[in-house]
Amino acid sequence: MSHTMRKEENALHDNELGRVIPCNALDWSDPFNWLRLGLMDMTKAPLVTLFYGIIFTLVPIGIMYLVSLTENHLVIAPAIVCFMLVGPFLAAGLYDVSWEFEKGHKPTLWHSIKAMSRNNVHEWAFAILLLVIMIFWLRIASLIHALYPPYISDDFSELLPFLALGTGVGALLSAFVFTISAFTQPILVERKVDLMTAVLSSINAVWSNKGVMAVWAAIIGVGVVIGFLTQFIAFLVIMPLLAFATWHGYIATITTKRKRRFE
Repeated sequence: MSHTMRKEENALHDNELGRVIPCNALDWSDPFNWLRLGLMDMTKAPLVTLFYGIIFTLVPIGIMYLVSLTENHLVIAPAIVCFMLVGPFLAAGLYDVSWEFEKGHKPTLWHSIKAMSRNNVHEWAFAILLLVIMIFWLRIASLIHALYPPYISDDFSELLPFLALGTGVGALLSAFVFTISAFTQPILVERKVDLMTAVLSSINAVWSNKGVMAVWAAIIGVGVVIGFLTQFIAFLVIMPLLAFATWHGYIATITTKRKRRFE
């Protein structure tokens, strides 16, 4: 689907914090088109997709194993948020696969792994940023848990206020992380720009297309929930699909000064 860039719709512009790459105006059907294109990439690179799918499956299994060691089911929600925080960084290799297809190349596992170091300093800075946010969330979750009355039983009606508070805080943090990271990693993979430019450009794209990006965020959220409900087995397919689709979303959303000429 073609897009006509309307600069007046951009929420942010170059400022004292950094440069902002303009974005296109999106249509409501775009997120579903990204999924369709992502599914095509999956079928063309099944082995690379499986490799990353296994990683995306093992990570939450490891998280939940650590949760089980605490013998406290109330830390499951923070663990889910933590998984959503590290997802964008882990997906860098899959972005490279889609990019290779667009250039008419045959993607390889090693080439996709090297993509994580293409913009090394700023990609690691982004990973550290996500890690700091994750630690911040865990501390907030611990504080909420510590302040809650110790005499509350496991009865759901008595747990509801606690769960509502934790879910609300987690939802706000997830929305913040989605805004700053929706397209940050793809930008860093394809372009030699600094982290602030990538983050500001992601914020601009999300805020300028709030409704459409809310649909995309909901699709990601549903995918994560399905993964957890299936004991993470569905992550073998869901997470690579979302990563491939994110790359196509980035191509459709973030503009370039000149038309891309893939060889």
